[in-house]
Amino acid sequence: MKIIKKALKIIIYFILIIFLLISIYILSAFVLSRVEIKGKTALTNDVTIYIMTNGVHTDIVVPVKNAQIDWSKEIKYENTVRPDITKKYLALGWGDKGFYLETPTWADLKFCTAFKAAFGINTTAIHATFYSAVNEGKSCKRICLSKKQYCCLINFIQKSFKKDVNGHYQNIRTRAYYSESDAFYEAVGRYNLFYTCNTWTNNGLKACGQKACLWTPYDKGIFYHYNKK
Repeated sequence: MKIIKKALKIIIYFILIIFLLISIYILSAFVLSRVEIKGKTALTNDVTIYIMTNGVHTDIVVPVKNAQIDWSKEIKYENTVRPDITKKYLALGWGDKGFYLETPTWADLKFCTAFKAAFGINTTAIHATFYSAVNEGKSCKRICLSKKQYCCLINFIQKSFKKDVNGHYQNIRTRAYYSESDAFYEAVGRYNLFYTCNTWTNNGLKACGQKACLWTPYDKGIFYHYNKK
């Protein structure tokens, strides 16, 4: 009987600790995401980029090419199911490779995939999607950068790609496409509870001197600052 009581106490303590840790995580995410890192006003509006969300995951949207960089030299149109060189915008999102390739919809989510993503067991990937147009709204915000700021963003994004021995981006050959205009590439870093796809986007905004959260693991943290009046 004493053994059973002791075992129950251990289980209860374990559950309470887990609940406490989850509560601290959620509270920290809420509080720190409300702390705004002020952006630096650009002296010139040379490049227009966007941040967009599907309600969970955020992307940074850049022009496919301008005077500073032509992304299509490495993120090739022909790596998509239906190449269309008339598409002028490129959405880039960083995240867990297993989650990207094995979970096209929430109905496909498996516990093992979520567990590996949460604790950084898998490698990462960059999801690249070409668009013909970008529609502004609550889930898509336009941001104007100077050439210098865009250069900083370019540097941040380029460092997120894993490169081969010749310095080229590594396309992931897969059938796990989300549309006819997207492709996946090997990335550096590990996705985890404290560095998510949205943390990556948030850090990208910081890198190019735009307003951002102190820290956020979710999209609502970023868009809170861009949607508030």
